[in-house]
Amino acid sequence: MTTNPRRRRPVLRTLSTLLVLAGLGAASVAGPTLWTRFVARDRNLTAEQAPARDVAIIFGAEMYPSGRPSPYLKARLDLGAELYDAGKAQVLIVSGDNAAEHHHETANMKRYLVSRGVPAERVVEDEHGLDTYDTCVRAREVFGITEALLVSQRYHLHRAVATCEAVGVDAVGVGDVSVKATSKRWDEFATREVGANLKMVWDVTTRRTPNLEGDPDAVRRALGG
Repeated sequence: MTTNPRRRRPVLRTLSTLLVLAGLGAASVAGPTLWTRFVARDRNLTAEQAPARDVAIIFGAEMYPSGRPSPYLKARLDLGAELYDAGKAQVLIVSGDNAAEHHHETANMKRYLVSRGVPAERVVEDEHGLDTYDTCVRAREVFGITEALLVSQRYHLHRAVATCEAVGVDAVGVGDVSVKATSKRWDEFATREVGANLKMVWDVTTRRTPNLEGDPDAVRRALGG
């Protein structure tokens, strides 16, 4: 008994269509991640390797209700203080959500840095850095920054660097890996970057406008200008 070739054709067309759709779906998910890694391929450094820049931007993370930074945020702040102490950055921007429901994130980030010996006048609060895209756009549009060091965990820096580069900030990432050995959530957070990269591409493509409130002279004053 033979199968009618005409009956096979619709099945083959359906399978071909499904394979094409599956390939497009995989590309739409993997594409943004591959792009961020390509853009940031030579821009994810250690504190020792980092070039000197006027400004380092420290991205916010969980702040406890007591005002104490979580281990991830503490590691970022410690790395920022290290860059300042080494003369790699003259001003530190602490970026996050300073609303009460987020435990006054940037105010407490600044307080921690001052406790580490960084002069208060060298720390600028970006109180509306609600996500990575907002922080990068605000760095350029509010504070007039055209180049900066970016401080975060290593897994986040591919996206952070790619985002800042896309909106006009020449960025070099300085990544923390110190919490990886003690945190059970490192791999979880790293995996989340796949979805975050998709959102980032959407934001960059649509040129979403974040809150642009802020003092445009804050960084200039902090630099002594």
